[in-house]
Amino acid sequence: MPFGIKPGACLAKAPLRRYSGRVSAMSVILRLLAPLLALAALAVPARAAPAVPTAQEAPVAMLVDLSSGQVLHARDPDRRFVPASVTKVMTLYLAFELIAAGKLDPDQVFAMSPALARDWRRKGSTMFLEPGEPVRVHDLLLGIANVSANDGAVVLAEGAAGSIAAWTAAMNRTARSLGMHGSHFASPNGWPDEGRTFTTARDLVTLARALVTRHPDAFGYYVGRAGFAYKGIAQVNHDPMIGRVPGADGIKTGFTNEAGFTYLGTAVRDGQRLVLVLAGVESARLRARLARAYTEWGFAAFDRKHLFAPGSVVGSARVQDGAARHVRLVARGPVAINLPRGQSPSLSAVIRYDGPLRAPIAKGEEIAVLEITGPGLPPARIPLVAAEAVAKAGPLARIRNALLEPFA
Repeated sequence: MPFGIKPGACLAKAPLRRYSGRVSAMSVILRLLAPLLALAALAVPARAAPAVPTAQEAPVAMLVDLSSGQVLHARDPDRRFVPASVTKVMTLYLAFELIAAGKLDPDQVFAMSPALARDWRRKGSTMFLEPGEPVRVHDLLLGIANVSANDGAVVLAEGAAGSIAAWTAAMNRTARSLGMHGSHFASPNGWPDEGRTFTTARDLVTLARALVTRHPDAFGYYVGRAGFAYKGIAQVNHDPMIGRVPGADGIKTGFTNEAGFTYLGTAVRDGQRLVLVLAGVESARLRARLARAYTEWGFAAFDRKHLFAPGSVVGSARVQDGAARHVRLVARGPVAINLPRGQSPSLSAVIRYDGPLRAPIAKGEEIAVLEITGPGLPPARIPLVAAEAVAKAGPLARIRNALLEPFA
């Protein structure tokens, strides 16, 4: 099933199915209230006044411009905390990776095993799965992303990996491959586990960047809807920014008694995407206010200075044992830096890479970083990719390169 562009988030986006089991009074209430809840979720009040959360309001806070990698604000970004349901973002990312690799199909059908049913049927946030009930991966992803379905996460994990243990092992391998060195996952859904699942704000920003940049179509299709209807039961997404902050499109809320209220969110305006993390917040209401004000501050407090247009050659890097001795470096998008509004500090830029690079190099391969700094500014680190492929050199080319090496 191809990914589509999601229209204005809609509760009825997913296909409805007739519920063959016993319908509870709560299910009937949810169905009756769904239109009103959807309208409430999409209501757009006045923008929040831009502000950075205080340490008392949010012990952990981080705001990053994903377009440049520039950290606009950070408080305790490497402090470990319990992510609660934000854990499900790693489950979504792993599923998107498997789909992209052809190892998982959105039209595959899984079912809740009796063992899973004993532990997870109607436990916490749910999409009301029953033992043995067939459910598509497509619907599981929508349920996990938009109504935080605990049952959906474990059914996906067991169905795709064979067991919960195998899935969490894959989550941790994936985290390490992304450089999330302060994180560990012991479940697919973040249910309280005495602190065995933990992460950091910096790691969640890394995960959000991978989610958005590696799987933009899947992210755009599955994440950030106003809600989700399954088996005739409509539920609303509790994300505090969707429909309230211009450009907001998710990503995930979390709450447990041990974690407090947590949020990983993102918004994009005029080609600039910000991602924020809040952790240890006391209430959902406070989390919502902080998320909106923090995002507005990120867009309002800085002027963006554009340095290179998309596709411009930023520099070059030396290549060892290649058919060419250098490879040109470009950024995937525009190269820009955020300057405090009204300031024009002098800037310096340097290209960093572990070199010389070794051939072969694929076109588009990320091989360097452009680091832009200025007095009193948080640095911007923009990934650079190879503008062209560089094949491994043949014997004659290697001899030529060796002779020319002293003059490089």
